[in-house]
Amino acid sequence: MLNTLTLEEVIALKLELATKPIANRMYGFPIWHSLHSIVQDAVFKYAFSATRTQAEAMRFLGLKENSFHLLRKKYGLDDYFLDKEEK
Repeated sequence: MLNTLTLEEVIALKLELATKPIANRMYGFPIWHSLHSIVQDAVFKYAFSATRTQAEAMRFLGLKENSFHLLRKKYGLDDYFLDKEEK
């Protein structure tokens, strides 16, 4: 069923599910201004998980090695892909 949804619908659904416990109130959270960072984080994590090597991920994203490593640190990828037991 998830495969039939557009990316926009998946995002809207995720926002709805995230705000349901707080009665749809996200007052004070600057979601509109945070979207750029949220999308970059998601695409970076996808590229990292969908490629076999860091070099492939860099080519996929069009990043130079220095930028890639800075973003890797910024988004905490070393911790993100660890199993919960390993943390």
